[in-house]
Amino acid sequence: MSSFQLEIVTPTKTVDQGEVTYLRCPGADGLFGVMAGHTPGLFALSAGEIKLTKEGKSHYFATSGGFAEVIGEKVQLLLETIEESTEIDSDRAREGLERATFRLSNGEGDLKRARRAIARAKNRLKVSGR
Repeated sequence: MSSFQLEIVTPTKTVDQGEVTYLRCPGADGLFGVMAGHTPGLFALSAGEIKLTKEGKSHYFATSGGFAEVIGEKVQLLLETIEESTEIDSDRAREGLERATFRLSNGEGDLKRARRAIARAKNRLKVSGR
């Protein structure tokens, strides 16, 4: 099966994933997939789950959004944050969800920020179960 190079860049680290055969990302307009030979482009990403297939095995990540750039046989993900499913602290995510839900229900602080925190925590919990 054909593959492409995948590099993940965040403000704190760069991770070269090497050869990947499939990538699924949470686009601003819905999920989209990338395989070798994909049309070049720059795509906005929203918070959600990233799935990649490498050496026949699927890997899952939680992200809070960013951009995907596809050029030739290389994809670069420029992300605010990324956590592999195996690295997510489920207890911490649940605590974050509880705090944000409490703030939202009591009208405390920035409600828009609380809604985003709830979405991030729910996404991290979903991905952690993979």
